[in-house]
Amino acid sequence: MMIDFLQTTLDGLLDGGSYALVGLGLSLTFGSLRRLNLAYGATAMLAAYLGAWLHIRHQAPVWLVALTVVVAATLIGLYVERLCFAATRDEATQPRGAPIAGADGREVVALASSFAIWMQLEQLAVNLLPRHLNAFPSLAVDQNWFLPLWDVSASGGGAAGSAGSAGSAGSTGSIAELMIRPDRLMLALLAVVLTMGLARWLQRSRAGLSWRAVADHRTAAHLVGMPVARLQTLGFAAACALSGIAAFAVLSVDGQVTPMFGMWVLFKGLVAAMLGGLGSVRGVLWGGLLLGVVEAHAQTLLGAQGREFATYALLFAVLVWPRRSLADQGSSNAPGPGAGNGLRALVAGARPTHPAERP
Repeated sequence: MMIDFLQTTLDGLLDGGSYALVGLGLSLTFGSLRRLNLAYGATAMLAAYLGAWLHIRHQAPVWLVALTVVVAATLIGLYVERLCFAATRDEATQPRGAPIAGADGREVVALASSFAIWMQLEQLAVNLLPRHLNAFPSLAVDQNWFLPLWDVSASGGGAAGSAGSAGSAGSTGSIAELMIRPDRLMLALLAVVLTMGLARWLQRSRAGLSWRAVADHRTAAHLVGMPVARLQTLGFAAACALSGIAAFAVLSVDGQVTPMFGMWVLFKGLVAAMLGGLGSVRGVLWGGLLLGVVEAHAQTLLGAQGREFATYALLFAVLVWPRRSLADQGSSNAPGPGAGNGLRALVAGARPTHPAERP
């Protein structure tokens, strides 16, 4: 019973690495723009379809497919940013837009526009490869690893024992072992490395500190001479490049891509990001791992439908349960609240040595 619980938990943690990976770019986009990009999943999907098209039609090598997916996701992201979020570049110098249902009109327009672009990008991908299942370069590993939890060794009990009992007592066998898929493990490790590396860059580098300052205090950043529009565009492009990396990594393990991939990226990434605190880089890692574990145990207890029910239940709980983040709230590791300290450090000409404290 215990070994089944541990195996399910381990499987959930490995799946959670995939969720964290796809949610990282989404969280970064929200952190830099304070806008939700609904075309995020469709961007990754169209880039993946372009890579699959190269693989199917021209037998392109894996490295070329990977490069194509990442570059295509970046360029598609710039297209989305230009059409949907370009108006937000001037927030530092322009007044709020006309209110729509009590919200800034530009926010509503940007959200609706990204939804329209989502539909457009998905249709382009389906037109490129009309089949439901399309092959993708596979890097999956067929041989699994087995981790023994404990061994039982017994020696002969006495001189009077029979030959049969002595042979049985002298045998050594593994009582229980956990199965690990190496490709899923590499995927989870990639999520950890990207998350921690990006968080450190945002905390320690002057460019990362500038990004956080622009995200939180656009007007102040503009007044001290920061290129707000350029930093916003670069941040959006970097987030979409992360979506391309995540798309290739996930699909190279699955070995196929379907028209549902864009929706999967957006939904799983959004739930993981919201669990960890939307806009928090380290938080999306913890949120993805939590989502993976909950889904794995829900599937064991309730089946495949129970797995999806658990995901929706988690999302509902996040929306109605006010809290801040699963990440350490003492450390601001994404463009978000608390970047004002980073702005003061930039104005003073100092390099960041400690994470900015969130209020």
